Amino acid sequence: MATLVFDIETNGLPIEAFDEVQQEYLMRDALRLPEGPERDARRAELERQLSLYPLTAQVICIAMVNADSGRGQVLYMAEDYEPDDEAEVKFVPFADESELLHDFWELAKRYDHVVTFNGRGFDVPFLYLRSAVLAVPISRKDWLGYRFQTEPHCDLAEQLTFYSVSGRDGAARKFNLDFYCKAFGIPSPKAEGVSGMDVAHLVAESRFREIAEYCLRDVRATVELHRIWRDRLAGIK
Repeated sequence: MATLVFDIETNGLPIEAFDEVQQEYLMRDALRLPEGPERDARRAELERQLSLYPLTAQVICIAMVNADSGRGQVLYMAEDYEPDDEAEVKFVPFADESELLHDFWELAKRYDHVVTFNGRGFDVPFLYLRSAVLAVPISRKDWLGYRFQTEPHCDLAEQLTFYSVSGRDGAARKFNLDFYCKAFGIPSPKAEGVSGMDVAHLVAESRFREIAEYCLRDVRATVELHRIWRDRLAGIK
């Protein structure tokens, strides 16, 4: 029963990609403020948030690893890189987002189980909606099924908070992946100085391979965190 662990990275489309009505809608909170530094700061924040939504951003990387074999692929948007077929995890560049998503769904249908960190809240709905926008067929439509189960999708953010049993401030509050890794003695994916906050400027500087390598570190950390959850916490109700 093969288990897929994956993570995605996204990047907001430029505000100029939207028509005037869309821009007004997206920037409405900033436009309510008087002209000046406060409005500019709010506009910049809203533009950064475009990366969070599949109608205003694109998928630029999906790292995926077989939890049992350790083999996998990193599919990522790039401009001039050749495929890397030598390593245990292959880096596969794409010039087109639709092709990247198509290949992901072709690979995903080989797996019985999927493991993510916050995949139910972000990665999976983002992939579903983004694929729909681009008319890319979705091979697995069962990853957002009944929330209180771990098959076929085990979201570790749900499991480690016991489905948000204690809210935002209780004993089982949600932490980010970096914090969980450090608490459980797993090498942090941010240890090499790159985080999700850096993706936009890495894209601007065409440093696509660095994004792909960071995304893979997230996945490898998630694989280790899943093993700890499975061995120590799975089955708690």
